[in-house]
Amino acid sequence: MVKLRSFRLRIALLSALLAGGAIAGFAIASWLLIYDAKLTRLDSEIKSQLLQESAPPRPPNYWHSYATSLAAVFGLRRSQSDIALLVIDSEGNPLHQSANWTPQLEGMALFPPAPPFPPPPPPRRRFPQGRPAPQEPLGRLSQVITQRTSTGTWRVGAVSSPFVRMAIAVNLQVINYEMSAISNVFLISIPVVLILVAVGAWLVSGTILKPLHEVTSAIRRVTAKGLDQRIPSNTADIEFVELLQVFNQMMERLERSFKQASRFSADAAHELKTPLAILQGELERSLHQAPLGSQQQQNLSNLLDEVRRLGAIVRKLLLLSLADAGQMRLHWQEVNLSTVLADLVDDIEMLAPHLQVESKIAQALHAQADQDLLKQVLHNLIDNAIKYNLPDGWIKIHARYQAGTVAVTISNRSHDISVGDRDRIFDRFYRGNPARDRLPQSVAYRQIEGVGLGLSLSREIARAHGGDLKLDSTPVGQTTFTLTLPIVEQKN
Repeated sequence: MVKLRSFRLRIALLSALLAGGAIAGFAIASWLLIYDAKLTRLDSEIKSQLLQESAPPRPPNYWHSYATSLAAVFGLRRSQSDIALLVIDSEGNPLHQSANWTPQLEGMALFPPAPPFPPPPPPRRRFPQGRPAPQEPLGRLSQVITQRTSTGTWRVGAVSSPFVRMAIAVNLQVINYEMSAISNVFLISIPVVLILVAVGAWLVSGTILKPLHEVTSAIRRVTAKGLDQRIPSNTADIEFVELLQVFNQMMERLERSFKQASRFSADAAHELKTPLAILQGELERSLHQAPLGSQQQQNLSNLLDEVRRLGAIVRKLLLLSLADAGQMRLHWQEVNLSTVLADLVDDIEMLAPHLQVESKIAQALHAQADQDLLKQVLHNLIDNAIKYNLPDGWIKIHARYQAGTVAVTISNRSHDISVGDRDRIFDRFYRGNPARDRLPQSVAYRQIEGVGLGLSLSREIARAHGGDLKLDSTPVGQTTFTLTLPIVEQKN
């Protein structure tokens, strides 16, 4: 059994099912009541005609014209084949018999015993002056019964009077035609009503679930810059007030915790800048004072490299903490990316002469950006393309306008990146190299430089500019990153 996972759809279908059951029950009950009312009205009309026509004596030629007018009397639009008439005089001689009258209609002692002739006078009753006394019926009626014959199902009534015995049969098909029309109305209207009920339930459930959609939208907007999202609960339904209050409280706790963590990272990075700058200065001074080529000079050089590396990490952490808090300050200016990338191509040829460089850079690529931070992103991508390249490998740089943005694609030959590494390559302090820990200089095997902050910081800088940095899906044996930035509209 397929389980519907949409709560809104289940509400709509359940509403339609319940409404369908109620409407179907109402339709069946209404159909039966209407059928019974029509049958009762038909029986009353048959009795009325029997009593009215059997009371006074009629000439023999009267019954043929009466049989012709019966269809109009009963309000039938069909032919006279749906009505049958049998008239017999007091001596049993037939006065009139319709062509569609069959002996099967006379079963079960159709005619009741005739009253005595002449009938006894009714008791004398006094009535107000000017009001005529009611006429007492002279005939005796039989029960109107249903008779099934080879020509259909008939409703048959009979009367016996001192003058004649008379029977009228009406084919129930005339009622069935009317009930068929009513059934068609039900069959057409019920599905329409069910569709309207389902659509109404769908719309109403959408209104009811609006607070949940607001919570979903708020959660979707939750980022480092969107922790201030709150949903007002004073206008929500009472069933959702507690949910919204719990969500707002959770967002408050999350915002407070994130601000504390971000403030701690920023403060720690800021406080480390001064002692690291002092330590770097002292090491540089000691390095200049140390004897040339001595072991002391070599040790000081190694320490200076580590301090500079630590200073770079601190600067990146400070930028990341500012990006998390949405406080990264950008010095906006129009940057000619074509010129910046051309300079980078020249740097690659000097830094990695063993690599083949291929560039395809469109002319006059302009972007609104912070030039220093943008250069930091491009330098980091180029640096990774060099460090993680293969011997006798290549680097390709492609820059162009693409879908309203400036797109810069940097590809290099490399080992394949596993699926797990691709999913986490932008995580902070994550490196795909399994031996990513920093080793002392004295160890023979030295790992590739880096701490796993460059790509994360580059993506944050790109997003702060309104763009993005993504790892593209590439063929085996290469790695490709694409940087996108908003374009600058050229003025005529």
